[in-house]
Amino acid sequence: MPAIRRTRFTELFWRAHRSVFRASGGRIGSRVGPLPVLLLNVRGRKSGVARDVLLNYLRDGERRVVFASHAGEDREPPWWLNLRDAGEAEVLRAGERFRVRAREAEGAERERLWSEVTRRDDAYVEYEKWTTRRIAVVVLERV
Repeated sequence: MPAIRRTRFTELFWRAHRSVFRASGGRIGSRVGPLPVLLLNVRGRKSGVARDVLLNYLRDGERRVVFASHAGEDREPPWWLNLRDAGEAEVLRAGERFRVRAREAEGAERERLWSEVTRRDDAYVEYEKWTTRRIAVVVLERV
C-alpha cells in the first residue's frame, strides 16, 4: 500500500474511520490495506483525558505489535508518548475489549518485527525514509 502523508483529507478520513470502528465495536473497518486495525485507548500524560487512535498492527503470537510511524513525521506520535508514560491502555479489536501493557521492542526482536511489517506493507519503508527518528515498535501484551 502506498505511504500516505498527513493532510486535511486524511485527517477527516481517519476521524470518520475511527467513529465507525468504535460504533461497530471494531467489526467494521477492521482492515486498512494489508494490515488489520485496532483501536488503542490511552490516557493523556498531561490532560488525563482518554484518547483513541486507530493503528495498524501485526499479530505476534498472543501479542499485538503497533508502530509509531506517525505517517513518517519527525515527531513522535502523541499516542506513543502517552502510552510510554502510562504503560497500559485498552484495545478494541473485532468486538473485543481488553487491557494491554506496552513495551518498546529492542534489538533482535525489534528487527524481526520491523522486517515483518515492511515485508507486509511497504508504506513503512517510506515512513522510515521520511523521518530522521527511529520508529518505535511497540509490543502490546494482555494484562
